Amino acid sequence: MRKIILSALAVIAFGYTNAQSTRFGVKAGLNLTTFAGGNYYDANSLVGFHVGGFAEIKIIEKLAIQPEVLFSTQGAKFDGGFDGDWDTKLNYINIPVLAKFFITKQFTVEAGPQIGFLVSAKEDGQDAKDFYKSTDFGFNFGAGYNFTDNLSVGLRYTVGLSNIGDYETDDTEEYLDSPKNSVLALSLAYKF
Repeated sequence: MRKIILSALAVIAFGYTNAQSTRFGVKAGLNLTTFAGGNYYDANSLVGFHVGGFAEIKIIEKLAIQPEVLFSTQGAKFDGGFDGDWDTKLNYINIPVLAKFFITKQFTVEAGPQIGFLVSAKEDGQDAKDFYKSTDFGFNFGAGYNFTDNLSVGLRYTVGLSNIGDYETDDTEEYLDSPKNSVLALSLAYKF
């Protein structure tokens, strides 16, 4: 994990020296998360949060690359019937790298891949980290609005691409039925 964070910092530093302009910022907001996948149709949404930092590296006037490092609480709620209800809470360090297009000075759209590193996992309050993979891959789609040069709001959806359960999927049907993170995030960001 240390190598990946150092690599992300190297990309930011390289972009800073070669880009037109770079601005750094912080962001935080709410997550609405669940599990997607064929066997997880009964998963309900869980409210969480995210917090972290980013760099907005302008490549040309209307295009920027935006790497981020975010702590994100994710998971799902389950109705257990006779067994009762329980929550699955997964905490990740997510590193998305987004292409951000400025439609106007105020309105932006963004998309890009993300890798996540599992920090902790709890099911019904008990440690469950051994039941989940340590890395997660996803793809982000989003839009944002800049109120000022410094303050903005964003809405982003992350589609989980990888099986987060700690077991192998041998065929397409098992992959489609495996749990994948599904995250809708609303963020408030401040650029320095």
